[in-house]
Amino acid sequence: MKKPLEKPVRYLKGIGPKRARLFNSLGIESIEDLLYYFPYRYEDRTNFLLIKDLSEGSLSTLKAKVFSVRERVSLRRRNFKIIEAVVGDNSGKILCVWFNQPYLKNYFKPGEEVILYGKAQHYAGKMQINSPEFELIDSRDSDSLNIGRIVPVYSLPKGMTQRVFRSTVREALDGSLPKLKDFLPFDIRSRSAQINLAKALANIHFPDTLEGQKQAYERLSFDEFFIFQLPLALRKANKSGKPGIAHKTDGKLTDGFICSLPFEFTASQKRVIAEIKTDMSRPVPMQRLLQGDVGSGKTVVATLAAMIAAQGGYQTAFMVPTEILANQHYEKISSQLTAYSSKVKQVRIGLLTSSLSKEEKDKIYQEIESGKTDLIIGTHALLEGKIQFKNLGLVVIDEQHKFGVGQRALLPRKGFNPDVLIMTATPIPRTLAITLYGDLDISVINELPPGRKPVKTICFDTENVGEAYGLAKEQLGLGYQAYIIYPVIEESYALDIAGAKKRYEELKKYEFKDFRVGLIHGRLKQSGQDDLMRKFRDKELDILVATTILEVGIDIPNATCMIIEHAERFGLAGLHQLRGRVGRGSADSFCLLLADAETEEARRRLKAMERFSDGFRIAEEDLKIRGPGEFFGRRQHGLTELKIGNPLSQMQLLKRAREEALRMVESDPGLRQEGNLPLREKLLQRFPEYERLMVVG
Repeated sequence: MKKPLEKPVRYLKGIGPKRARLFNSLGIESIEDLLYYFPYRYEDRTNFLLIKDLSEGSLSTLKAKVFSVRERVSLRRRNFKIIEAVVGDNSGKILCVWFNQPYLKNYFKPGEEVILYGKAQHYAGKMQINSPEFELIDSRDSDSLNIGRIVPVYSLPKGMTQRVFRSTVREALDGSLPKLKDFLPFDIRSRSAQINLAKALANIHFPDTLEGQKQAYERLSFDEFFIFQLPLALRKANKSGKPGIAHKTDGKLTDGFICSLPFEFTASQKRVIAEIKTDMSRPVPMQRLLQGDVGSGKTVVATLAAMIAAQGGYQTAFMVPTEILANQHYEKISSQLTAYSSKVKQVRIGLLTSSLSKEEKDKIYQEIESGKTDLIIGTHALLEGKIQFKNLGLVVIDEQHKFGVGQRALLPRKGFNPDVLIMTATPIPRTLAITLYGDLDISVINELPPGRKPVKTICFDTENVGEAYGLAKEQLGLGYQAYIIYPVIEESYALDIAGAKKRYEELKKYEFKDFRVGLIHGRLKQSGQDDLMRKFRDKELDILVATTILEVGIDIPNATCMIIEHAERFGLAGLHQLRGRVGRGSADSFCLLLADAETEEARRRLKAMERFSDGFRIAEEDLKIRGPGEFFGRRQHGLTELKIGNPLSQMQLLKRAREEALRMVESDPGLRQEGNLPLREKLLQRFPEYERLMVVG
């Protein structure tokens, strides 16, 4: 029998199949999902601001009556419709404007009351509010959930109203909280001065006071941090007593590889190599996170670690998230090894991806099992159960945030406690990384190779697209190549953004008719993607139109210009990753952002891209603007649970949660004491793969 919180949300009053699908689109399947779908802001509806008291540039909430509504077409953009509504209260009237949302013409009706939330600005001598959030008031809104209190506001899909969502949350709270058992042990709550869980959930949705909301926010943030830190503490406890491989870190193979490289390591790379050598020489498994910005030279450091393993007769598994990246690493590392393989032991390298035929895969499986392959580069295909290593000594996982924690844990189990090197091009401020990756030692490459120049980033309004295209044509005229990036493959009318396919046809027919243009996206077969990348690399194409498939792992030094259209639709980390695809050579490079930045958040992201080129500074800004979920990636273990906690602004709370997690694992590593059983159940409910870690003690 399902527990109360596990019941599907469709069993709540008023939730039929159609409405259930709307809830499901938000990731809400169960009542627990609903209770943990938090408001993104609150409105104090005990007192609304009068129109006459609005101050320019400040976000305000007002209650007003609709006087008139009209639709007009933009004079500057064809088929771009603008909705204007005049609203007023006893103190005056104000114009509200919405862009390219024509359906609103039939949404507002003169005489109706509406609650508006937005920022007033002066335009042509008059005050108006652009794109305010709104909520219509009807006769049922006289109840205590929507008027005369602090009201929660949720991010909802079209077709779902705030009023319906609030009443559904209220019903779920009333039915669930009396039966709710708090999983956080009382002694931890007491030491950390946290309120109980039922009170926290009630106050996060419907706080009576701002102080009550603050207490709820802290308790629920603490829960997220604590549940995130527990597996780290368990992993740390499990690793501490395991035997590992004591590699010989110097020898002909590593010396020959270093001497054959056509460049010198940077000071950062040398420091990181020394840290890795120290780890690999010890008879305990290395567990190291290597952070480095795009293009900082992480891959060659990982290759050197593979050489250390190979000269002792051990194999290396190098796992990456995409086939494009796997192919690129294979080609690049193969060429580096070829440069000196005739002088020293031949290092045999293989490539394993899902698109290979069964015969090709079987051949590679045999070579891995027999030990003929020293270094195997691959995608998730490396996790297949058929793969047996003869002597796995090193696991390298690139772009680790693209893999779930269960996937990352599988590969090392194919050897006897191999060393593990995890790499990421999404830098995290060091003090935060130490707390978030408490079971890993951390290395940082914080400088680019000599000769690399920062990419010049320029933002354009979409109506100035011709200027951006002109800059791209200048680069193409000099013999360089360019990328043009779109957020979707097909055109999206809902988001009003051009798809890569449609724009590709238009670009090669009009704006770039004198150039060779190609299109690449994730729906193409792997062979098609590979062929396009080969053509672009070999300069058979001048322009590559692409989706975000290019975010990871494309290295074309001759590409000096990137145009990102609808840049406001991308997260800051994604924009920075995409920008890293240019500036790979010594020539001046450009990243041109085309955007209609209508929100403050979008404007902050674009401004950060113009101001900062350092990945660590970008990461800090991203955490501030977007919050941890978007920054770390939705599949990142633990951090997927950070729906409310923010590591950057709540560092002290995160540290306190870490201390409590370490204390608990030390006193009860199996979480089997009676008071800890609800916590054990909660942890295994979210992360069942950690049951194996709780057999100790």
